[in-house]
Amino acid sequence: MEVVIVPDARSGGELIAEAMAELLRHKPDALLGVATGSTPLPVYQALAAKVRAGEADISRARIAQLDEYVGLPADHPESYRSVLRREVLEPLGIGMEAFLGPDGTAEDIRAASQAYDAALAAAGGVDLQLLGIGTDGHIGFNEPCSSLASRTRIKTLTEQTRVDNARFFDGDIAQVPHHVITQGIGTILEARHLVLLATGENKADAVAATVEGPLAAVCPASALQLHPHATVVVDEGAASKLKLADYFRHTFANKPEWQGI
Repeated sequence: MEVVIVPDARSGGELIAEAMAELLRHKPDALLGVATGSTPLPVYQALAAKVRAGEADISRARIAQLDEYVGLPADHPESYRSVLRREVLEPLGIGMEAFLGPDGTAEDIRAASQAYDAALAAAGGVDLQLLGIGTDGHIGFNEPCSSLASRTRIKTLTEQTRVDNARFFDGDIAQVPHHVITQGIGTILEARHLVLLATGENKADAVAATVEGPLAAVCPASALQLHPHATVVVDEGAASKLKLADYFRHTFANKPEWQGI
């Protein structure tokens, strides 16, 4: 995988937004996979700025959701459907008709999970999937020891993940659901380009395990090592435990400008 070390979160957002814009120039109806949380916000802000400046045409783009809480109504302010509407769709001027997501309120969660996998395939597959990473190395909500071949399914969140996400629920962990529907690792790996963004020293251990550690289910993000086009974008804090950081800086500084990420 390619590792790109940037000065800060804003720089990472600009870099990834440009990759999305370039994709849309070649494939205007590209399916962009998006993640929630605070880390990807600079990407969405930078992409929205490009749209306003006429540097990116997103009028035909489609958006795919990575995961969703089970049991939260779609109109709950912290359902990921609501979060993505506020943070991605509305700023970009994309309507819900161009949005794909799993149904976290379905009576049959297994059937809803299988239906979402089928919907992604019917849409032609995800062209670029943006990912965050948990402090325990999870991607999507594939917690440690998830199958590296897993499909979209229900998962039980670890206590640490619920603690991490309590900040979105007024700091009250009791409000954080215990279960989610998440694209499986096998599903995620089917995207044509995977881009993982990590910022802050609290992600340094997870990033090092992902990039330089063994391929192991205990660090689900290490599955990116299997992908033919995976890009890991990290700020200095998140890169602080990479043994090969100098090499990654050198390779990115000397790659052809036309190549992109």
